[in-house]
Amino acid sequence: MTIRKGDCTMPTIVVLVKNVPDSWSEHSLNPDYTLDRESVTEVIDEINEYAVEKALALRDSNEGFRVVALSAGPERAEDALRKALAMGADEAVLLVDDALKGSDALGTAWTLHNAINAIDDVQLIVTGVASSDGATGALPGIIAEYRQIPALTSLRSCDLVDGKLTGIREVMEGEYTLEVPLPALVSVTEKSDKPRFANFQGIRAAKAATIRHLSLADIGVAPEHVGLAHAATTVHSAETRPERSQGQIVVDHGDAATVIADFLAAEKFI
Repeated sequence: MTIRKGDCTMPTIVVLVKNVPDSWSEHSLNPDYTLDRESVTEVIDEINEYAVEKALALRDSNEGFRVVALSAGPERAEDALRKALAMGADEAVLLVDDALKGSDALGTAWTLHNAINAIDDVQLIVTGVASSDGATGALPGIIAEYRQIPALTSLRSCDLVDGKLTGIREVMEGEYTLEVPLPALVSVTEKSDKPRFANFQGIRAAKAATIRHLSLADIGVAPEHVGLAHAATTVHSAETRPERSQGQIVVDHGDAATVIADFLAAEKFI
């Protein structure tokens, strides 16, 4: 995995980023049960900032690599890509096509897989563990399956040395140390390295940067394989979550332990 003199081919780390509704915005659904993204403020998903940071750190510790930020969405998704560029990504690619609207995890993963194929010499894909709007956490594994490459998911940390990727996955039972050769995919959690702040020079460069646009036709994906009408999952109904009510307050008059124990027993916690 070395740079070939005379051209710009070099091993690439692709980091996936996504524009999502700001967590402080009031979220609502459209009549077709898709998330209303038009009437809210959108920002780069916070977990994607951790993914960008990890991609940049791996590039900086492995000479000759470049980082390409990739997103799929409408034109305004450029905002998330420019944030990645401001942090230090080398290039950005936006897959934009009206036929993508309403795609489920399978359709989105298939589309991103083919978009990744349009980027030269991809050796590593870095993602967040799960998006804040969908929260399925399925995308990294599906993309890895489509590409037939190993996936190290939900990593707290990872390092790339001599073409081998080593990562630590933290679970309730303890920690697992995992190792795979490249090419591979990793997803990182919020316990990964904190994202760096973009400096003024990076912000200026990001504003002036040209973002490469791709369509479904460019990557060879048929419209009938994506979009809401062709999704493998369907939402039939949705209800607004009721407002959270105040819980029961137990004042200790000497019998608090008994009252709490009775409550837990009645709710079948004990």
